[in-house]
Amino acid sequence: MNKSALTTTALAALRIILGFLFAAHGWQKFNEWTIAGTQASFAKMGVPAADVMAPAVAVLELAGGIALILGILTRVVAALLVVDMLGALFLVHAPAGVFAANGGYELVLLLAAASFALALTGAGRLSVDRALFGRRPESRLAVLA
Repeated sequence: MNKSALTTTALAALRIILGFLFAAHGWQKFNEWTIAGTQASFAKMGVPAADVMAPAVAVLELAGGIALILGILTRVVAALLVVDMLGALFLVHAPAGVFAANGGYELVLLLAAASFALALTGAGRLSVDRALFGRRPESRLAVLA
């Protein structure tokens, strides 16, 4: 494989796996915990405006995850997910230390870093962005991010 093919494969794999994880977390907030339960949990964790933030985060993670899987508006969605994960890191997980087993920030930091990478690079060749916007969709969408 040449460098271009490897980059295409790497971006698609990163985007699809990251999108799956975000979609799963969004789905969990709607179906396992419910929005009311997520609002109560956010309030207990000290998240400001928990009544508004819980459904907003649930929608962002579910819809954003699906958008990443497909490669739709990847830079914009990834940038929003970076903000989501930095909020989770600083508002909830940082005091618990690094390890997720103790409620720490290792997962949210990794999700933020992966989202940041996609915000910088865009979706890559195997994406709806590429099909809709042509050769360099990321350059057209960078203004929105």
